[in-house]
Amino acid sequence: MNFDVVFGIDMETDVGSFTSFYEGVKYGTPELLSIFKKYDVKATFYWTGHAAENNKNIVKKVAASGHETGCHGLYHETLGDPIFPLPNNWPVLPFEVEGRIRTATEIVNKVSGEKSLSFRCPRLWGSTAVLNALEKLGYKSDASLPLYFYRNMFKPYHPSSKNWTKKGTMKIVEIPNFCDLSMESSDPFQRDRDQWPLFRTKSATALMNKADSFIKYVDKKKTRPVLCFYFHPWEFYKMPQGSIDFGEASVKPLPFIVKNCGKKACEEFDKLCEMLLEKGAFFKTAGEIANEY
Repeated sequence: MNFDVVFGIDMETDVGSFTSFYEGVKYGTPELLSIFKKYDVKATFYWTGHAAENNKNIVKKVAASGHETGCHGLYHETLGDPIFPLPNNWPVLPFEVEGRIRTATEIVNKVSGEKSLSFRCPRLWGSTAVLNALEKLGYKSDASLPLYFYRNMFKPYHPSSKNWTKKGTMKIVEIPNFCDLSMESSDPFQRDRDQWPLFRTKSATALMNKADSFIKYVDKKKTRPVLCFYFHPWEFYKMPQGSIDFGEASVKPLPFIVKNCGKKACEEFDKLCEMLLEKGAFFKTAGEIANEY
């Protein structure tokens, strides 16, 4: 059976919001580009405005390699509705959303020399306000919906301007990030259904099992499966283990956040690409999926 795959790479600071460093963007991105070239994959790279402004040569290198340039907000901030609690992580106020996305878009466009038409919210925390802002700014696609949490929209769709998790008449296309919809969840936020970061904490095979489950679920609905993935460049470069020190405090991410970043992640990602191709994958950018819908 044939199916579509969107590889979305969220270009942000190392370990998400836990640091202010860009070692992953600098040294993990070339690893990704090498694997993509090996398997003739075209991916969508979602840049925060700050990441683009501080890594201009990498932005240009990614674009020159034929990948789509997308936007990931101004900083790695909460633009939409929070799903689970994080300390000192207050969402951007609704009236700020459009302005911050507009500024981020202008920065990414200026650095890349291209027009960004695909978006993804940090942490996949989107909202109706975000989608309305993206529609106004002329975006064609958004890949923010975490299927593991909402569990209602399993294929790309045009959302409602009143509820982004439902079908509507907006021009923009929402691309859900796939998960295992068939399993029994034991997590209050349903995160054990999710795809991330299974490829490196367990194996590419473990992630492929979730992908297979999703493909079977969607195929029964007589719909062509679209597997939208999310990864980060810092996963492909060895990250600090334990505490990360700053001027006034130390931050210690849970072990699974940084487990097997670097060589192991690269090896398993390579295997994942190979397995997806053997299963019948067609690799497409988020923009290409939006054009098809």
